[in-house]
Amino acid sequence: MELRHLTAFLAVAEELHFGRAARRLQMAQPPLSQQIRQLEKELGVQLFERNTRSVRLTSAGQAFLRPVRTVLEDVGIAVRVARAAGRGEYGRVTVGFAGASSHEALPRLTRAVRAAHPGIELVLEGQTYANAALTRVVEGKLDVGFVRLPVTHPGLESRVIYEEELLCALPSDHRLTQRTRIPVEALAEEPFVGFPANAGSSLRDLVAATCEKAGFTPRVTQEAPDSHTILALVAAGVGVTLTLTSCRHIQQTGLVYRPLAGEPIRLRAALAWRRDNPSAALRAVLDVAEAALPTPVL
Repeated sequence: MELRHLTAFLAVAEELHFGRAARRLQMAQPPLSQQIRQLEKELGVQLFERNTRSVRLTSAGQAFLRPVRTVLEDVGIAVRVARAAGRGEYGRVTVGFAGASSHEALPRLTRAVRAAHPGIELVLEGQTYANAALTRVVEGKLDVGFVRLPVTHPGLESRVIYEEELLCALPSDHRLTQRTRIPVEALAEEPFVGFPANAGSSLRDLVAATCEKAGFTPRVTQEAPDSHTILALVAAGVGVTLTLTSCRHIQQTGLVYRPLAGEPIRLRAALAWRRDNPSAALRAVLDVAEAALPTPVL
């Protein structure tokens, strides 16, 4: 049994006239009659009672009509879904992000994708820090990740979506809060709160490099898995930290932010994906991201 046989049966059943059914299917009447006879032979039942003046369904034909309609409708849906998936309108895209630094960009992206392509499911994987996100994108475990520049792997593409600056977070009763700007070297003797070494955090790497340039290695006395917890510990007086301007929305009693003295230390955030990823859904998400998260003028 072939789909053409079911299509022929449905046309005759709805038209109850072989000539009109043949015109509807844009075919000659003899081949149409032959397809109906083949279908009846395969089923072992007569589907139509026909004579020179009329055509009507038999009881078997009436019972066969509804499931045939269902099958052909399902086939039509399957065709439309496959074509839509090929255009990137359906599918799953896995996105890696980390905490506070994505709090503005991620909702803007997810809302825009939902509005433009409701058939695309975004699978969001949190606590995926920039360096770890790069690794997972390279390995094919993520389709796209929120990362930090530079992106040096030859198989990856990236696009900058915003730029941030490093700033200092202090307990509100800390002596350095009297200053409007904090020299990095003034933190040399302070206990630091930071990300774990194995978290894959590009911010941790930047903090270490910034302190080394100022002539000291930061003494990390407390580690925490995300910026919210780190800043809560700072507010509690456990230590100080260097964080990013995207985290200034985190306001807690006992927490004060101060810019750093000297030239601003900047970090660029980007989306990264594999150049050879064949997913049409990913391409659709990246197209939406161009408008939702445009590259700033740097």
